[in-house]
Amino acid sequence: MAISETFGIEKGHGEEVITWLNGQVKPQGTKLEARLYGYDISTKNFGDFEMFSWIGDVQIARKLIIKASKRFKIKVIEGGYKPKESVFKIKKFDFAKVKRGSKTIGQLELVVSRFGNNQWEIQNEERH
Repeated sequence: MAISETFGIEKGHGEEVITWLNGQVKPQGTKLEARLYGYDISTKNFGDFEMFSWIGDVQIARKLIIKASKRFKIKVIEGGYKPKESVFKIKKFDFAKVKRGSKTIGQLELVVSRFGNNQWEIQNEERH
């Protein structure tokens, strides 16, 4: 089972979308559980997002977050894209796409310290 904390929902829609996501997987019997973890992230180009974590199948999570973006007409962060480098660094990196529906409108580079209990921060962002 995979886990990711670098997915986000446009601020103000978190509870509604998480409830919808969890409701979508129950009838299918699919393994996916999403929950908000009380952390917001602010971008210069795309606005504010409520970050959420999920446990389950990454492909299902990606498909459902895109469906949620279309359904609620909101921007989402689709995270979990790891760098190809396998060099051990003091900081942990993750890459994410900012999407509106199925269209990618930007990319984010997220960073967090490997040590301690810190939150993800945006190191770099770019518009498409």
